Amino acid sequence: METMKDEYMVSGDGRKPRLITPPKACETHSHIFGPADKYPRIPGRKPSYGASIEAYETMLKRLGIERCVIVQPSLYSTDNRCTLDAIAHLGQSRARGVAVTKKDIGRSELQQLQDAGMRGLRFYLIVDDFVMGDAPEMARRIAPFGWHLQVQDRGNWLPEAIPLLEKLPVDIVIDHVGRTPPENGVNDPGFRALLRFMETGRCWVKISAPYLASNDGPPRYADVGDKVRALVSVRPDRLVWAANWPHPNHAPGNKPEEADCLDVLLDWVPDTAVRNAILADNPGILYGFG
Repeated sequence: METMKDEYMVSGDGRKPRLITPPKACETHSHIFGPADKYPRIPGRKPSYGASIEAYETMLKRLGIERCVIVQPSLYSTDNRCTLDAIAHLGQSRARGVAVTKKDIGRSELQQLQDAGMRGLRFYLIVDDFVMGDAPEMARRIAPFGWHLQVQDRGNWLPEAIPLLEKLPVDIVIDHVGRTPPENGVNDPGFRALLRFMETGRCWVKISAPYLASNDGPPRYADVGDKVRALVSVRPDRLVWAANWPHPNHAPGNKPEEADCLDVLLDWVPDTAVRNAILADNPGILYGFG
């Protein structure tokens, strides 16, 4: 992919983690922001900086991560070209993707995305590409391909969303530990609903972006750690880990340290076998690496 010019570039540099990752470790949620003249951006959506595939590879190597999942950013809406090019650059032995599509997408186009490495459909409800009411129809369209529906919102959204999501004919992936309000901790009604949903085995949760719903903050994110321990106690086989690079909610030059977000697993998931499953085995199943 081309080198970006005339805009701030996010680096993949940082410290090395203390945690030693297992073979086939997988980072399951990051974005690539390519050159604006090659990949047109949706006006008014952020971020405005660049995040190249080369910088992303630097970050993966530093963390000891072999596999990855590139998630279509809201910056490009339903134009998946930048994400598809990133997957092609890395190769499907290493990379998978999660797409955003038009609501009327047909089977042949979904098959093309499947062949290119896509394995899920993103419902990022903080923008207007989809609303929750679109979920039943979109789940019907993606079900024949074995895709999951990846959902993210914020605030007190889960108690209303889960009764709809649990009826869908596809697995559900919840981003960023659910982004439930931090002040209620593990007793938050939405988080308790998420734990019950996880018990069914059809809900997966990404341990990622702890800074989005933490009052305690780095490097320990202790309040998020309490939630992760609760999730582990319910269905450790339905958890995956992600860096959320390049941390699009943060201003350029002020990104969180990815090694901090990985090292917290030493405390949150002290059992090595369970931790290695979260880092390697579980995403291998979810994203079909084989």
